[in-house]
Amino acid sequence: MGLFDRLRGEDHPRVAFIGIDGVPFSLLENHPEEFPNFAALADEGSAGAIDSIVPPESSACWPSLTTGVNPGETGVYGFQDREVGSYDTYVPMGQDVQAPRLWDRVDEADRDATVMNVPVTFPPQRNVSRMVSGFLSPGVDKAATPDELRDYLQSIDYAIDVNAKLGHKDDKSDFIEDAHETLDTRFEAFSKYLQQDDWDLFFGVFMTTDRVNHFLFEDYERDGPNKEAFMEFYRAVDDYIGQIRDLLADDVTLVVASDHGFTTLDHEVHCNAWLEQEGWLSYEDDDHEDLTDIAEESRAYSLIPGRFYINLEGREPRGSVPQEEYEATRDELKVALEALEGPNGEKVCERVVEKEDAFRGDHDDIAPDLVAIPNHGFDLKSGFRGHDEVFGIGPRNGMHSFDNATLFVDDPNVSITDADLFDIAPTILDLMDVDYGRTDFDGGSLVTSK
Repeated sequence: MGLFDRLRGEDHPRVAFIGIDGVPFSLLENHPEEFPNFAALADEGSAGAIDSIVPPESSACWPSLTTGVNPGETGVYGFQDREVGSYDTYVPMGQDVQAPRLWDRVDEADRDATVMNVPVTFPPQRNVSRMVSGFLSPGVDKAATPDELRDYLQSIDYAIDVNAKLGHKDDKSDFIEDAHETLDTRFEAFSKYLQQDDWDLFFGVFMTTDRVNHFLFEDYERDGPNKEAFMEFYRAVDDYIGQIRDLLADDVTLVVASDHGFTTLDHEVHCNAWLEQEGWLSYEDDDHEDLTDIAEESRAYSLIPGRFYINLEGREPRGSVPQEEYEATRDELKVALEALEGPNGEKVCERVVEKEDAFRGDHDDIAPDLVAIPNHGFDLKSGFRGHDEVFGIGPRNGMHSFDNATLFVDDPNVSITDADLFDIAPTILDLMDVDYGRTDFDGGSLVTSK
């Protein structure tokens, strides 16, 4: 039962979406006694593991989750994308997302949205009643609209993101403290605007979960020294989800989801170093720092995470592979990736996906030719300067996974079976009774009845 009634006269059903970036479903499912609010949400509603997208990186995942379409439609493939017809790269921001977001559809239906801390949404949109951008934003002063929201967030020392550099230290105490402070302030802001009750869609994301997973996930999975700190952080997340659920009025359905799963990281794989060792990639000089230093004879190169491009004539500025050899060259690279083994003989790649099987849409001109989905433990990097070895160890001990993402819906009439990230957007619109075309999305609604 919610603590307050609907203040406005409309009787449309509403949705409050809370993102828990990078939280694997198994973590929550396997510890019901530690996380009783998630357990109650599963028992009284619907819950399950879902698949992410190709590639499972937050910068690509959140645009797909919030639009319901693949990167070929959103135009965002990762944290770093390649300019058309160039080796230059850029970091995609909100204006680079080429498909309508959930809140755009809500606005078109003459209903209101509050959007807080969603990655890849900078600069904030003016067609949204209230918005603070998330990951990749320069700071609250430029990331929040209207001014009232900006002023409030600054007054509580709201941070766009945790200080991930603190996680690089051997002693994680400062990082863990900062993570809790970031989480606490995020909840403070969420709860304030949830109680404003002037929205039809509330869409907020806790991204600190992803940060904690990157630096403490091995401690959780393998009983490391920071396991209790990891569990204590997630107890706080669980408590906040419970409080949010209690705040919501009866006409609001709570949806909680992550954009990808997580697993322990054993090896960083520097893919461009591997391509160079195998004769696929060479550089103009020894001081190579990025793609612009690629030599003309190169046949392939890589961008994170696990995206591989053929250096194709007519597409790349110094393309060396003729169009008529494209298929054979790509097949050769795919076979080589499938055969790639780690230091102990383990297969690095769980599968290698061809462009046509992963990406469809008007913005697939910068799509990678192949995407390698790694087996658990192998984190696929690109790596240019400073990475002479293929396998290495970095400061992180946790990595994203394609499988085991999370979805909870506080409604028993939702079926979370064989679901993926693309199903979330149509499910939310269905729960809100907002009309949409059945072919608008790469997924479908999971609502079975109303």
